[in-house]
Amino acid sequence: MNNALIDALAAIVGRTNVLSDASDTAPFLTDWRGRYSGQAICVVRPGSGAEVAQVVAACVAAGVAIVPQGGNTGLVGGATPCAPASHPRGEVVVSLVRMNRIRAIDLDNNTITVDAGCILQQVQEAAAADGRLFPLSLAAEGSATIGGNLSTNAGGVQVLRYGNMRELTLGLEVVLADGRIWNGLRGLRKDNTGYDLKHLFIGAEGTLGLITAAVLKLFPLPRASATAWAALRDPAAAVALLGRLRERCGERVSAFEIVGRPALDLVLAHIPSARDPLAEWHDWQVLVELTDSDAAAKLGEMLEMILADEIESGTVIDAAIAQNETQAGALWNLRENISESQKIEGISIKHDISLPISNIAEFIALADAALKEAYAGVRIVCFGHIGDGNLHYNLSKPAVQENPAFIADTEAINLIVHDLVHRLGGSISAEHGLGQLKRVEIRRYKSAVEMDMMRAVKLALDPRGLMNPGKLL
Repeated sequence: MNNALIDALAAIVGRTNVLSDASDTAPFLTDWRGRYSGQAICVVRPGSGAEVAQVVAACVAAGVAIVPQGGNTGLVGGATPCAPASHPRGEVVVSLVRMNRIRAIDLDNNTITVDAGCILQQVQEAAAADGRLFPLSLAAEGSATIGGNLSTNAGGVQVLRYGNMRELTLGLEVVLADGRIWNGLRGLRKDNTGYDLKHLFIGAEGTLGLITAAVLKLFPLPRASATAWAALRDPAAAVALLGRLRERCGERVSAFEIVGRPALDLVLAHIPSARDPLAEWHDWQVLVELTDSDAAAKLGEMLEMILADEIESGTVIDAAIAQNETQAGALWNLRENISESQKIEGISIKHDISLPISNIAEFIALADAALKEAYAGVRIVCFGHIGDGNLHYNLSKPAVQENPAFIADTEAINLIVHDLVHRLGGSISAEHGLGQLKRVEIRRYKSAVEMDMMRAVKLALDPRGLMNPGKLL
């Protein structure tokens, strides 16, 4: 049966775009963190939406499950086939890396239409070439694809000003679980003609259909910017600084990132070019960015004045303002290299959580205390997009020999962290998704009514359960 399916897929996309040898499929079967490895009949690489539709139809006819995959940069195993396969007849990985066309840019409408396999950085650069900004920005933007960004409702560092992928998307093209194509590529900001179907697929991790293209919002390209690194006494001071920045600068505040000392120390230890921007050692720091489409905007002066006031009031301890793009880039590299630096030291227990901004300081204080009491010597790497309430709260033991036993206690550790997140009105997944990692755990925190509603949507759109089984639900 498998050989017949492989032949059928090869007839659709060409023999060279169906990979079945172990050496060829290996890169597609393990996630970026190296935590999940799965099995697949083959990896198929369609080159268009029409080919995706034919591939899905062929798999459905064979009763074989479909695992959509983009840049394979996910952190919860959502784009990795299961081991053993979640479906009795096996799984096929559908890689969209060949679908990388910028279909259209509409400057009057401020939209860009792209294939789902486009690399995020490619879309950013295409927009910038026409004097526009596509604002989604994250550490994996050089390899993450738009389809993956949509499937996980990615956020990144500029959600504070521009929103996550759900807010940045106007229309989608989707191959449904029966092989039909839904063309919802409408660049409309107002369309009150019934259910807004695109939102079913954004954040669904490929469990309802396979996104093949999108119409995305564009914005004026920033012509002025100011970037600073500031030290504060604690997360409560960071929240207070964020509030005052927004009061005085409004929508110019495009990014506000918090970085705990252990996170910064990892970058300083493992990234050769990294330097601490401040002379003294500090427990907490924030990275602030202001932007404006007016090239004459004096953002540096504005930021300097605000930080001086905050130093005088005691909210800020010390600060460094970038004097040029090179210095600004160096500050951003400290933030963007945290995950890579932590990966160098081995597996950690990652938490991608969101909270009301007003509850962030309380969460960090309570979670830190509970974990340090339960696990002496735990290293807490806390950083993230405090401007929109999204923290990356990652845990490990600094001593290599102690870490395996600590990781083995993941379930109990997650219970401490996620129960507290839930109690404070938060979510256990802010931007990474549920994937394989949290699909069972989520039942503890969503009501039975909410889970029933999600299952009803899944049953309606994928009655045979062939779209990315073993993920999310």
